Amino acid sequence: MDLPVMPPVRPMLAKSARTVPRGPRLSYEPKWDGFRCVVFRDGAEVQLGSRNDRPLTRYFPEVAERLLPALPRRCVLDGEIVVVTERGLDFDVLQHRLHPAASRIAKLSVQTPASFVAFDVLALGDRDLTAEPFTTRRHVLETTLDTALARVHLTPITRDPAVAQDWFTRFEGAGFDGIMVKSDDLAYCQGKRVMLKVKHERTADCVVAGFRWHKDGAGVGSLLLGLFDDAGHLHHVGVASSFTAARRAELVQTLAPLRDNALDNHPWRDWADAAGTATDGGAMPGAVSRWTGGKDLSWQALRPELVAEIRYEHVQSGRLRHGGRLVRFRSDRTPASCTFGQLDVVAPAELSTVFGRGSTR
Repeated sequence: MDLPVMPPVRPMLAKSARTVPRGPRLSYEPKWDGFRCVVFRDGAEVQLGSRNDRPLTRYFPEVAERLLPALPRRCVLDGEIVVVTERGLDFDVLQHRLHPAASRIAKLSVQTPASFVAFDVLALGDRDLTAEPFTTRRHVLETTLDTALARVHLTPITRDPAVAQDWFTRFEGAGFDGIMVKSDDLAYCQGKRVMLKVKHERTADCVVAGFRWHKDGAGVGSLLLGLFDDAGHLHHVGVASSFTAARRAELVQTLAPLRDNALDNHPWRDWADAAGTATDGGAMPGAVSRWTGGKDLSWQALRPELVAEIRYEHVQSGRLRHGGRLVRFRSDRTPASCTFGQLDVVAPAELSTVFGRGSTR
């Protein structure tokens, strides 16, 4: 493979914004909930690379196959691999595509085929486009990508903030993460947070039923969160993490009294031995993840007496997508009051409505 932009590429990243910004020479796109993917094509060869330099080609052979007739013979594109279902984008199904067995990969490529959504181009032929303004790159992308084939798409784009706000509010139910904002003169800056992202945020009160140690071994790395269903069963719904070093040390002291006799009548007692009970793709606190490989996911039980207010983005399959952030502990709330009923459920939206808009420049 010989291209003007060679792998690995560190995808351009974004900083968070609370609201959809307004201003001259800004472009807005939906934020897709999938696997970030940089595509390299040189003749008959296609490589799919992730944002963490993890090769994706073997996991999504149908995507590579579909892209061959859709792309120019020599190019580098930035985009997202997604799985579209009748409920919208399904990240859980997408995660299950990362399977070690070739036979399973082949089966899933037919049962749950993935799609590719392109939103930037880094190279075309012998031309390195990374220093060109975004408007130029977008024009090149629009005029070279063939979207006539199924499951190859060009992301919609608009310069109207009112349209962007409409996408933000109406299409969350289709699985969109939010809105991406790019300056029209923005060069492609590898690994730098030069775009803006506006994501959905909500809060919920959850039971803190356990924790994991931070990798430094001296502080709390994440809190294990639970919610009660209508039958009174406490379900593991995700974690709260991203603490400062000072906060990690402080949490050790805060949680210490709740560790005494924690496994006595604990609702997750059967999951206490993470090494013995964790299964690939499971929902238990110690479950092995395809993303973490051999990472230690063992956990420490806590008596489920503490309530925490958590900021989260959205819920999928009964779990907090992307995890949550701790806002505060709620001594005024009882654990029994922390139920699934407080979570916002967003009605599904038709993905075809978004794709049908195309470019509204």
